[in-house]
Amino acid sequence: MDAISFVLGIKSSHLRSAHLRDLVYRGRVLRTSTINGDGSATKNDLNGHANANNASENEAAEQNTQERHDPKSAWVTAVYEDDAGDEQFWKRTITNQGVSEYRINDRVVTAQQYNEALEAENILIKARNFLVFQGDVEAIASQSPRDLTRLIEQISGSLEYKAEYERLKEAQDEALDIQNFNLHRRRGINSELKQYEEQKREAENYSKKADERDQAIVTHILWKLYHFQRVMEESSAEIQRHQEELKEHRRSIEKYEHSLDEAKKEQTKAGKEVAKTEKSIKGKDKDIEGKENGLVPVAEKIDLSRQSVVKCEKRVADITKERDSHSASVKQSTKDLKVVEKAQAQWENEQKRLAEQEGRELSETDIQQYNKLKSEVNKRTASDQARLDNLSRQQKADEEAVNSLKSKVDSAEWQSHKLETELGDIGERKAGVNSQIKEITKDMSIKKKAYNEQTSERLRLSQVRTEKDEQLQEVLTKLLEAEDGRKQNEKDVRMRNTVSDMKRIFPGVKGRVSELCKPIEKRYGVAVSTVLGRNFDAVIVENERTAIDCIQYLRDQRRGQATFIPLDTIQWTSSGSNLKGTRGTRMAIDSISYESSLERAVAYVCGNAVICDDLATAKHVCWDKRNDVKAVTLDGSIIHKGGNMTGGLSGRQDTRRWEDAEVENLRKLKDKLLADLSSLPEPRRGSTEEEQLQGELTGLEQRFLYAKEEAKAHERNQTSKQKELSHAQDQLEAARPKYQEKSRELDTSKQHLEELQAAVSEVQDDVFAAFCQRLGYDNIRVYEAQQGSLQQEAAQKNLEFSTQKSRLQSRIKYEEQQLQETNNRIKRLEDQITQDQALIEELGAEQESTQGELGRLGAEIEQLGEQLKKQKAKHTQKAEKVNEQRREVQKRSQTVESTLRAISGLESERQLSAAGRYSLLRRCKLEDVDLPLTEESRALDQLPIDEIVQTDPDAMDVDDDQDLSSMQPSNIPDYGIEIDFEDLDDDLKDLEDDNRTEDELQSRVKALNGELDHMAPNMRAMERVQTARGRLATTDQDYEDARKRAIKAKDAFAKVKDKRFELFNKAFSHISEQIGPIYKDLTKDPVNLPMGGSAYLDMEDSDEPYLDGIKYHAMPPLKRFRDMEHLSGGEKTMAALALLFAVHSYQPSPFFVLDEVDAALDNANVAKIANYIRDHAGPGMQFIVISLKTGLFQGSEALVGIYRDQGANTSKALTLDVNVLSPPLES
Repeated sequence: MDAISFVLGIKSSHLRSAHLRDLVYRGRVLRTSTINGDGSATKNDLNGHANANNASENEAAEQNTQERHDPKSAWVTAVYEDDAGDEQFWKRTITNQGVSEYRINDRVVTAQQYNEALEAENILIKARNFLVFQGDVEAIASQSPRDLTRLIEQISGSLEYKAEYERLKEAQDEALDIQNFNLHRRRGINSELKQYEEQKREAENYSKKADERDQAIVTHILWKLYHFQRVMEESSAEIQRHQEELKEHRRSIEKYEHSLDEAKKEQTKAGKEVAKTEKSIKGKDKDIEGKENGLVPVAEKIDLSRQSVVKCEKRVADITKERDSHSASVKQSTKDLKVVEKAQAQWENEQKRLAEQEGRELSETDIQQYNKLKSEVNKRTASDQARLDNLSRQQKADEEAVNSLKSKVDSAEWQSHKLETELGDIGERKAGVNSQIKEITKDMSIKKKAYNEQTSERLRLSQVRTEKDEQLQEVLTKLLEAEDGRKQNEKDVRMRNTVSDMKRIFPGVKGRVSELCKPIEKRYGVAVSTVLGRNFDAVIVENERTAIDCIQYLRDQRRGQATFIPLDTIQWTSSGSNLKGTRGTRMAIDSISYESSLERAVAYVCGNAVICDDLATAKHVCWDKRNDVKAVTLDGSIIHKGGNMTGGLSGRQDTRRWEDAEVENLRKLKDKLLADLSSLPEPRRGSTEEEQLQGELTGLEQRFLYAKEEAKAHERNQTSKQKELSHAQDQLEAARPKYQEKSRELDTSKQHLEELQAAVSEVQDDVFAAFCQRLGYDNIRVYEAQQGSLQQEAAQKNLEFSTQKSRLQSRIKYEEQQLQETNNRIKRLEDQITQDQALIEELGAEQESTQGELGRLGAEIEQLGEQLKKQKAKHTQKAEKVNEQRREVQKRSQTVESTLRAISGLESERQLSAAGRYSLLRRCKLEDVDLPLTEESRALDQLPIDEIVQTDPDAMDVDDDQDLSSMQPSNIPDYGIEIDFEDLDDDLKDLEDDNRTEDELQSRVKALNGELDHMAPNMRAMERVQTARGRLATTDQDYEDARKRAIKAKDAFAKVKDKRFELFNKAFSHISEQIGPIYKDLTKDPVNLPMGGSAYLDMEDSDEPYLDGIKYHAMPPLKRFRDMEHLSGGEKTMAALALLFAVHSYQPSPFFVLDEVDAALDNANVAKIANYIRDHAGPGMQFIVISLKTGLFQGSEALVGIYRDQGANTSKALTLDVNVLSPPLES
């Protein structure tokens, strides 16, 4: 093996040496031999001279000193003969320095050329597809899935692409990372460039806008202050007048509200009675529907039973006709039999009479002479006469047998023909019934599908209606509980109505904060209400324009005041407090459920408020951790940013307002459910189409059962007839050969009889010549024939009569059997008719009982209907009374509401004007705006900044629900500041405080201030823009280069990946297909185990199989599945050899060297291996096996022995051709 492996280029690590130089043999060399340059030894002649061209002094020194010289090199030559018969000499030489030399046909080549020459012959050095070392079998049997994957990679050649695959994959990943880095870098520079360009434009506009701002401020403030002063004076007078009107209206409302409550109670009582009656009617309707649905299948069953009776009666009539036919046939055959017997008797009598008339009487002398001559003839023909008598008797017996067999053949043929005709009729009837079954089955499928669809739709609608009713009842119950004992205050009613009107008029109005958001849990209700504070009833709008329109609407309609939060301009600052790790705390905004579009408004009203479980946690958050937040506890206590605390507030009022929002949602849900219920189709008492489908389906099922029974009957009849036909045909087949054989025997006997009769006749003619001449007969046989013809004719006639009688008797027996079978069929049908008639009577009684029950239920429903009609009339009267009282209350409430809206609007305008005046004066003081004042006025510097108590903007307002009828105009201080409006243009004084003027003055100032506030000019923006553009150009180029490299790397990787996968998959598919048959061939035993074992390969990763393992499973014959490590040594060896042979079959080398692969095998398995090798060896495939088992020796074609030639210092081989050896001769 070392020599074969060495010459075929195997690495030294797989040989029995660590280095190639260790392969040079350093053993003893004969003293009479000389070491050549290539490591071989040349034996010297008797005189001591070497054959090689060595120097004489070396030879002399060698002989004299008798010292041993070690070889300096070694070589191995392999002679390979291809299919064409050409020989190639592959030689590899190694020196003691470890240097190799390669030769092909005595021509020096490089190692690569040497390997290419071997690969050209499909000898793959890396894959080692041409040899198996001694330990490879055990290693293969216990190798891991990944090792098997690597083996297939080596065989397939895909392993050569592994390094390139990994390199290109790494290059692809690296290129993608660089591309993504440049992409993100480019995006960042683009964003930076846009920012610098914006800063540049801001710097240019800043200086222009700053000069325009101050010009419009003074004019706008004077115009606002002038109108604030006028509104305050006019509103105070109007409020006093409306207070007096309100007192009278409220006394009138209380009276009608009491009457309305009484009417509602009476209406509720009447409604319950109506609901109870309707429920009873629905129950009766349901009972009627069930009874009516039950009648349909009963009626259908009655119809089907009647149809079955008619059908059975018709079938009985048909079978009766058939029975009559059989009966007539029996009678006719019996009659014919009697006629034949009578004819036979008459003929026999006639024959006796004729025999007496035609017979000639001889004289006594003639008779004596006849007897004497007859005795002489008998003496001369004694032997022939005896034989003739025997043949005559035998011929008569044969004729009777032939006639009997002919009668049997004729009867069997007639019976077979009749049975074939009956089978044809039965087949046609059976085909018709099967066709009818198919049509019924098809109709049943269609009807079932339609019926299921109808039932499913009805059940779905019923389920939907039931769910909607249950939801509606649940909502009504919640509303009843929520409204029980509650009375909404007038302020909430006005506010809700006002917001609803604004939603209808202005599309941008979203609603109140309390309606658009709510706590995620009920326990956060008080805390969230406290956090929202005065913004609890604030109105969220889309933009500032909508807010201004709504404020103007409130002014025009005098419907009070409200706070508006525009989503587009509202500003808020997110909290930067670090609350992570603090238990019992959460941001207020995280405790509220709201729509994502309202996030800006919710963040504004919540601010940086934090909800804590208790006051201790709030103190820890604000004081210990020094977080700049407002902490609110679950009971409503507050720790403000400045450190002051607020407590003792009750969240009961705002909690109820949370409930008001839920009640409003319940009302909306109730309206939606009522609309959904009204849109559903009304339930009908009974679905005619569904009942019809059910009836038709029941009828089809009954018809199907009857048709199946009829088909089974035809099948049984056909089977019976078929058996009878087979029996008749068997009888015919058995009788016909016997009849033919007997006919041939009869003909032969007749021929032999004629020969004997001729011999006897010749003797008779000689003896009776004178006797016949005297009496006038041609010969004695004429006389004897005259006397015996009557007997012969009688025998023939008797045979014909016997044949006819036998045929008629067989026919009578068959017809009697058919008659009995027909009578049995008629009896079964009559029994079925009796059962169906009994069923019809039973179903009729059930139908009458159900109809009586339906009549009773109908009468009860009519009675309940009359009662329901009266109750509905009463309920309608009560409802009309309630509506009348409600209209009275609403009529007077409208007047109160109108007055309240007027008072609220006037007070709001007054307070709003006062607040606006103070805000403008305070603004002027803070911003150093120089306003014109009168001479008596105090200076603007003396305006108190903190005169008004500044409540926390996030604190909760307390609704005292005070009586607005006692409300008096509040005192509004002017702080001694009097504005001089002389400088205000008269045109502005005459203009009303409307949106147009406000837009012209305020929008100008506000727009300029807003633009300046948002401007943050950067004077170095131009320089930074240029720098950013240069960086962007460089980055764009880098990104484009990276993208191209990524595409190129991806294409290159995909190409190598596809090639590697193609090579691997091709080899795996081949090996996977071959492993099973090969393992089966290796493990099967033609006698004991003809099926053999089974083996297969399992791929763990089908996309890239070379990255994962491949499992090899082998199951020996008659054993259950086990893992490879649980197999015995022999079983592992057989499994490993099967895998090796399958791998070798992919790219087979011209020879395969096996080194003691049978070490762990018993004799039986060695024999299997030998048989496999012998079966697969051929001209293109040579197996070289190194073995110590006799089983392989005996099955081999040649034996090779290796020994060492000590004199030549080389290895030699002895070859024994086993095929040419003849077996030894026996002694």
